[in-house]
Amino acid sequence: MTATGYATAVLMADAFDEGSLRARVEEARRQLPGGRADLALVFASPPLLPQIREINELIQVHGHVTLLAGCSAHGVIGQSEEIEDGAALSILLLSLPGAHLTPARFTAADVEESNGPAWWHAHTGVDTDSTRGWLFFADPREFDAERWLRQWNEAYPGIPCLGGLAGGAAGSEDRCLFLNQEVFTDGGIGISVGGKVRLEAIVSQGCTPIGRPWTITAADRNFIQKIGNLPALTVLQDTFNALPAPEKARANGNIFVGLAVDEYLEEHRRGDFLVRNLLGADPNKGVVAVGARVRVGQTVQFQFRDGTAATQDFSQLLQQAGQRLAGQRIIASCLCSCAGRGQGLFGQRHHDTRLVHESLGQQLPLAGFFCNGEIGPVGVRNHLHGYTASLALFVADPDPSATPTPDVSS
Repeated sequence: MTATGYATAVLMADAFDEGSLRARVEEARRQLPGGRADLALVFASPPLLPQIREINELIQVHGHVTLLAGCSAHGVIGQSEEIEDGAALSILLLSLPGAHLTPARFTAADVEESNGPAWWHAHTGVDTDSTRGWLFFADPREFDAERWLRQWNEAYPGIPCLGGLAGGAAGSEDRCLFLNQEVFTDGGIGISVGGKVRLEAIVSQGCTPIGRPWTITAADRNFIQKIGNLPALTVLQDTFNALPAPEKARANGNIFVGLAVDEYLEEHRRGDFLVRNLLGADPNKGVVAVGARVRVGQTVQFQFRDGTAATQDFSQLLQQAGQRLAGQRIIASCLCSCAGRGQGLFGQRHHDTRLVHESLGQQLPLAGFFCNGEIGPVGVRNHLHGYTASLALFVADPDPSATPTPDVSS
């Protein structure tokens, strides 16, 4: 168990046992101010899903929890561990003095019906000035997260939205979302965080830039035709061929395209690019296809991804965040990590949790899960990612103990 005085993380890597769960939750909530939790985040692996309603009720009752949210997962993340298989439950209990927490429920029909920002503000009860960040968990099967995010970015411009798509057992359709005592098998749920607490985002797409930034000079939909007035494929091949032999071996088959989110920056650095798949190339026309729409004038830089590159990327972004937030109260963290990371990518367990604690403090309470897709901002817009670690930090304004107890509206 890890705690900061305002949050406590609990990880249970066992089959469901009512007495054990009750005892752990009661112990955790006694460490919080007033012995109660304003918010509980809960992530459960597939073997625990048959008992999930009983589990959530126990957490909410014995944790004195006002608002509970979470989802099923391929594997769970808690404290300093990443449990990628077997029965496991990750719980984060938070006391958030001065925060305003508002839950919201979305469905595929809502995305179809929405006709603009005002519709979403009315549906959620939250306008742009009332939120300082959203946590979001969704079912990946019928909910069009890409379309929803386009609408969301218009409704809440510049507001970070972090989270991921629920997971389940391999080959199984079992996925579910939790909101208090309700369990949903479609759509999405969100928690707006406002008032005296905000969400800070760290989004590591796991790539290292190669070559140099270029400008797209001819494009059509998701096809890059020319870069710097040269055939796009020629630039890609020259970039790859210029790599040192060791990096060339690592990059072979692992090259991606980085699209700058702001081409007006004087210098583009790590984190300034939205990374998308390189889908293919036409050697006759010199055209490359990417997994996003591109435009003339956009800055592009090729990237490659492997375990070493992903480690470097996340480490640097965490160090930058640590420097940026020095002296501020980071209450807790929620890590949504791609199911393609973990031991399969890094060759070791607990990789991402280790990096988080090395940079932000060993006692930082942490919970999360392995996702089917990760949500987080790059630049000022939120995107759906793959092979990404999306980390939400709950950061308090100064003197949180002097502010009122949070309101939770429905």
